[in-house]
Amino acid sequence: MPEIQPYKPTERRGETFSYLPPMTPEKVRKQIAYLVSQGWNPAIEHTEPEKAFSHYWYLWKLPFFGETSVEKIMAELEACHRANPGHLVRLIGYDNYAQSQGTAFIVYRGGR
Repeated sequence: MPEIQPYKPTERRGETFSYLPPMTPEKVRKQIAYLVSQGWNPAIEHTEPEKAFSHYWYLWKLPFFGETSVEKIMAELEACHRANPGHLVRLIGYDNYAQSQGTAFIVYRGGR
């Protein structure tokens, strides 16, 4: 798999998929479709790259309770990225039944 890069000890990585190259929009859509199919509630957060490892990220609007449209979630991710171009933007899927996060991954890495 030539696209997977070796880990460098000086790099800090975070969240699911962070050791892989950035996902294409189609791959992000598939992850969102999975999140929705599980019945999880999507939420979008963002933060400055230097604060990425703190426990507090800024919430972009309220979580999208009951949202099932992949395109609406993609549009909100893009809107958050446009409004905060230098920030990391992550998508979280909240599982109501387990009372935890079902998934969390960075969609936009700072500056990209």
